[in-house]
Amino acid sequence: MSVVGDHGIARNWVDKRNVSEQALADMPNTPHFPPNDPLVIELLAFPSVQLLDVAGPLQVFASANEIAAGGPGRAAPYVLKVVARSGTSVPTSSGLGLAAEPLPSTDMVPDTLLVAGGPGVQQAASDVVLVDWLRDRAERVRRVASVCTGAVLLATAGVLNGRRATTHWSVCTELSRRFPEVRVEPDLIFARDGPVWTSAGVTAGIDLALALVEEDLGRSVALAVARYLVVFLKRPGGQAQFSATLSLQTAEDKFGMLHAWIEAHLADDLSLAALARQAGMSERSFSRHYAEGNRPDARAEHRAPQSRGGTAPAYRLTIAHQTNFATLRLRV
Repeated sequence: MSVVGDHGIARNWVDKRNVSEQALADMPNTPHFPPNDPLVIELLAFPSVQLLDVAGPLQVFASANEIAAGGPGRAAPYVLKVVARSGTSVPTSSGLGLAAEPLPSTDMVPDTLLVAGGPGVQQAASDVVLVDWLRDRAERVRRVASVCTGAVLLATAGVLNGRRATTHWSVCTELSRRFPEVRVEPDLIFARDGPVWTSAGVTAGIDLALALVEEDLGRSVALAVARYLVVFLKRPGGQAQFSATLSLQTAEDKFGMLHAWIEAHLADDLSLAALARQAGMSERSFSRHYAEGNRPDARAEHRAPQSRGGTAPAYRLTIAHQTNFATLRLRV
């Protein structure tokens, strides 16, 4: 995410807590180690798994195989496997079945274990055999990662104890409450703490997989994959901004349609007169009802830093649309 600071300098939203382990933004252009043998990626699925949690990362690795092995004599860098306790077709939450292999034995250790999420994650977390297998597996692999609510499975297995982690915005509070040993950080697209990676909701698994590809194969391959899939190599935004934007458009919000219109017209006239006209109110009525029912100052602080000044009863929105993130300020 690009945010305009006090001096007009655009800054990227990056996780600077541990620069030595930072993904994507500070990743070297060459991989830490060029893999000689194919890296086995196991993706753990379960009944009612989120389809995109599986398909998104798998496609990133599959595309990396196609791009990295594009020349003569080049071998694909990854071997991809979907595994499940059932070892048969796994039904996803969307109804589509996934072909899966049985849980491998402990002597068949992959390079990376990726744990998907989905509506069935709580049931999966109550499966003692599955959790024990996951705990043992996580100790043996070079790195372990979760997509979306797959973090719940990792936390249940104790893999996240004492570590920073993120997950889907809707369960961050619950994850923090149930697992106080985990340092949950809800404002990240993905987090890395040593060999353990976690991602935010659903499509953030693609961001995480791109970071893993970049670590393995270098930035140029990861960028080529991102271009092929028509996604950002480094998404210009933190997870909190996405969820807060959507929260402004909920059905119970009487100004929800206005908020949606604002999102679609950030570069247009967003003066008080324009907003009142769009809401079908007089300027005076709009100012009063919006202030009483919506706390615009509180809503704005979820979107971007706010500044206050002056005594006019109107609200003024200023948009820094030259950057990837529109800075929203309300002045009372």
